[in-house]
Amino acid sequence: MGAFAGKIGLVMGVANERSIAWAVSRKLLDEGAEIAFTHLPGPSSERRVAELVGPQNPKIVLPCDVQKDADIARVFDEIRETYGRLDFLLHSVAFAPPTELNAPYVETTRAGWHLAMDISVYSLVAACRAAAPLMGDSGAVLTISYFGGEKVVPGYNVMGVCKAALEHSARHLAWDLGRRNIRVNCLSAGPLRTLSSAGISGFDELRRHAAEKSPLGRALEADEVADAALYLLGPNSSGVTGETLHVDCGYSIVGL
Repeated sequence: MGAFAGKIGLVMGVANERSIAWAVSRKLLDEGAEIAFTHLPGPSSERRVAELVGPQNPKIVLPCDVQKDADIARVFDEIRETYGRLDFLLHSVAFAPPTELNAPYVETTRAGWHLAMDISVYSLVAACRAAAPLMGDSGAVLTISYFGGEKVVPGYNVMGVCKAALEHSARHLAWDLGRRNIRVNCLSAGPLRTLSSAGISGFDELRRHAAEKSPLGRALEADEVADAALYLLGPNSSGVTGETLHVDCGYSIVGL
């Protein structure tokens, strides 16, 4: 039996086969977890996700617009009706308008700021609030961050500010939910080619630089991120909460 046999989880944020959320999901499924999935509303997103998760015959695959409280409530109501509980939550949701990423940070618009923060940060707060009653006396929440939330990464712009807010939100959530034995952590992944990274100007150069400058001297693999995610979602990290774990071949420790 796998380490997650009998565990029920929700994965928010699978977009396609390159998604970090999908790399983690594959590992969780291999370890025996049963997973509910959410995806962006719309037929193209529904089709892509259905093709990925279909062979696993999941009981729940739902669209979810995280800007709508009713959508979030519907997802967790469905989990309650289907399973009666939730053991873990993977939050891998982020978005900023391409115009905000392409322009200098000083040109960030008020509307773009609010949209990016709502989707990329507040969605974690809303999901945790809905998940906590289903987790009973234990649970694990994991969200995905990036080093651009700690240091300036040109081209990451408002999303870097969102990641900074996301990481600190995770610490507050860890405090709020800790007495219920619900742990909340962040995984700060190095550059990976995903649908989201395609919108970052100069991403290929950024990834090459990270590989050259990291202590391990190579690019990160998605499976390495997934392995670390399973640690943070599983029992081996039972004493870890409010942390941001860097999985980036060591790049974040380098100062030049």
